[in-house]
Amino acid sequence: MTEPAIFARIRQEINDNDIVLYMKGTRKIPQCGFSATVAQVLERLGVADYKDVNVLTDQELREGIKQFTDWPTIPQLYVKGEFIGGCDIVREMYESGELQALLKEKGVAQ
Repeated sequence: MTEPAIFARIRQEINDNDIVLYMKGTRKIPQCGFSATVAQVLERLGVADYKDVNVLTDQELREGIKQFTDWPTIPQLYVKGEFIGGCDIVREMYESGELQALLKEKGVAQ
């Protein structure tokens, strides 16, 4: 079975950027509270250089990203090509210090 073409696009985005946040809206104008929370966590950590991808502008991408990770919700955060998780996981990792450690370990901490 061949994979959907959208997977190649997603793979390219997560390989070309250290940090990618698939979200509803943009970091400047988030369109859902969960997406806003993850963007705020990144901002609090001083992570300014990341790619935000608005899934609301592309239905194929919106469905494709869920299939790509087998994760049913958006937002989805990737660091150095690795799927980290959605809002709850990112928030818990931030609160425990685990996210900061991961960013440092991956060489993307500020």
